[in-house]
Amino acid sequence: MNLMLLKSDSIENNVAKVSGRQLEHLTQVQRLTEGDFLNLGEINGTMGRGKITMLTDEQASISLELGVQPPRALPITIILALPRPKMLRRILQTIAAMGVKNIYLINSSRVEKSFWQTPFLRPESIEEQLILGLEQAKDTILPSVHLRKLFKPFVEDELTGIVGKSRAIIAHPGAEKPCPINLDSQVTLAIGPEGGFIPYEVEKLLSVGFDSIHLGPRILRVETAVPALLSRLFPA
Repeated sequence: MNLMLLKSDSIENNVAKVSGRQLEHLTQVQRLTEGDFLNLGEINGTMGRGKITMLTDEQASISLELGVQPPRALPITIILALPRPKMLRRILQTIAAMGVKNIYLINSSRVEKSFWQTPFLRPESIEEQLILGLEQAKDTILPSVHLRKLFKPFVEDELTGIVGKSRAIIAHPGAEKPCPINLDSQVTLAIGPEGGFIPYEVEKLLSVGFDSIHLGPRILRVETAVPALLSRLFPA
């Protein structure tokens, strides 16, 4: 944790009350005590530092000095076929850490129906993973995650509006064009499940303006492809 993220309801009169996981990290990992300073931020707000004014086994009180803006978000929307539940947690953390702020988790022919029943898709579970990613990267702006369980209606009814004037690309094994590098425009990126989108799904995406690209001859796991794509598409 490089930045402790605070919910607004934990702050009153510029003082934060911290307990649970964050208190444990503060005392057991960072080994801080009363009078010490640490990096803090308010979810969807600004960042800064805080001074520990009171510390017990149950709670810490921290006086806040906020006002620093979080890093700029990446100009991208990710359309991601729902991955395996355990992989989903890691991907959400990675996406949040790398500055993505808009994510659509969608269905695909190769997405197992059981994936949609995982408790990891509960709003509180998704938020937990996003916060872990933000704390790692020192960011405060919580990404928006949208769930879409029907592929065809999503593509036909919503996707054109989501894409807008952005550059729309599908990361797909076997595509002819290589992934572009260091873009300076808005991007909508579609990433399929393990094994990729089926041909019908690729055709549907192409029909609404997507262009198919590849990352080379190697077939990568989704959790590896996501950071690889983001690192190529946008300069550090």
